Amino acid sequence: MKRYKNLLLQEFKHYSGEKLKKDLLAGLTVAAVALPLALAFGVSSGADAAAGLITAIIAGVVIGGLSGGFYQISGPTGAMAAILIGIIASHGLAGVLVTTFIAGFLLLLAGLFKLGSLTSFIPSPVITGFTSGIAIIIALGQIDNFFGTTSSGDNALAKLLSYQTGFTPHLPTLLLGILILLGLIFYPKKWNQILPASLIAIILATIASVVFNLPVAKVGKIPTSLMTSERLHLAALNWANIKGLFLPAISIALLGMIESLLCGASAGRMTGKDLDSNQELIAQGIGNLILPFFGGIPATAAIARTSVAIKSGAQTRLAGIFHALFLLLSMIIFAPIMSQIPMTALASVLLVTSWRMHEFSTIKTMIQQKNRSALLLFLVTMFSTIIFDLSIAIVIGIICSCIFFVAKSARISIVTEDIDWQRMDLSHSEAGSNWAVIYITGPLFFMSANQLKKALDQVIEKEGLIFSLRGVPSIDLTALDSFNDYFSIAALNQQKLIFTSMQPEVEKQFNRLWEKREHSPIQHPTVAHALHEIHQTF
Repeated sequence: MKRYKNLLLQEFKHYSGEKLKKDLLAGLTVAAVALPLALAFGVSSGADAAAGLITAIIAGVVIGGLSGGFYQISGPTGAMAAILIGIIASHGLAGVLVTTFIAGFLLLLAGLFKLGSLTSFIPSPVITGFTSGIAIIIALGQIDNFFGTTSSGDNALAKLLSYQTGFTPHLPTLLLGILILLGLIFYPKKWNQILPASLIAIILATIASVVFNLPVAKVGKIPTSLMTSERLHLAALNWANIKGLFLPAISIALLGMIESLLCGASAGRMTGKDLDSNQELIAQGIGNLILPFFGGIPATAAIARTSVAIKSGAQTRLAGIFHALFLLLSMIIFAPIMSQIPMTALASVLLVTSWRMHEFSTIKTMIQQKNRSALLLFLVTMFSTIIFDLSIAIVIGIICSCIFFVAKSARISIVTEDIDWQRMDLSHSEAGSNWAVIYITGPLFFMSANQLKKALDQVIEKEGLIFSLRGVPSIDLTALDSFNDYFSIAALNQQKLIFTSMQPEVEKQFNRLWEKREHSPIQHPTVAHALHEIHQTF
């Protein structure tokens, strides 16, 4: 609470009428962008347009008011809608409401226990992969609305496969959808800052549908009250429901955490003001606890709406609250008009949104840099997201990234060079001519032990060896065992060994090993008086 108070005090310290005006204008601009997206994401989730609109309104007021950053604008998102498709297919809207409540509780706990930094442990290619996977799920989920067809299945992939039995597009729906899609693609970007393309497209599509009485599917009734008939009741929060929906709730909470914090990190760079990540999770948790009691679906911070708020001059969190109030006003005044919006118009908006969700610049960089491990992580996470769900995809992605990291860490560099004592001005060392120095770079552990053993086998005939371990940050028991075995062989061959330039932790491990042996490998009288020069050289 103290942290939240400090945020508010700092935010409204020099608040004025001029700043209020900027917040109002920013709120109006964001509302124009949020209105078509809220309707579209409500429909794409498997619920209805009203659920998306109510979510945007409640989230704008509650989450926006409690947020960890004044710039955060929350509401329904495409990523969240992609997860909800499967939950609604299996458990209906009632299941989604219970799941949202559980997810809100988990997010609240995450904020209270200060888990806001957890997302930093998710590798960038994994985040890019599940973002692309979600974008594909959104696009696949719009085929019915865009083409005017009917499919079956619990998820987007199953729906796509169901078209094998027959696919006959509805011509008026398809033609209207194509026109809207082309309009969205070729709409001038500079105009988009004044009037969002999605809003213009939906207005024109609705006018065309009404004037020409087009036989296309419409959004349907939009309520003029925030309290819908299909909302969560306390009786639904029983153990059976909670137990059956706990895993989907984890997916929603995880996505809410990732999306909100990534949005905050991006927006923080734009504004120069860091997000309080734990306060943001508390806000997301409280918002999602409240939403289902109004009939809303899960909400999270949305980067598109947040960036619009910042670019429109938002000064405080009032901009987000004003955007919600403008949406409420639109619902009350324009509900009869919004009910006539063609479904194919919303589908077109979502198809363009899903295309823009792909982080093409990041993907292009991975390809240009020929970063195979990053590309593989990206592809594995993307397909896992499409085939399974977000939580499983992230777990798979993190496990794969750990495996790749371990495999990459196993690559050590071992370079062996014969020593010319005279050239190095160390001829007084009394060492023989058949000496070599072995430069090792990289961690020595079980996966690199075999490479180490092969390198040691090749120098067994040398009179003496100097091991330069400056580039070895760590060593494990398996690698130490390899050295220990070699010490025994070196003793039989009367081979002299010197270890130099060791890092403190590595030297500590070797000292423990040498304490167990009769002699330390660096104590040989033939080279003892030259050790100082040798350590400086290697």
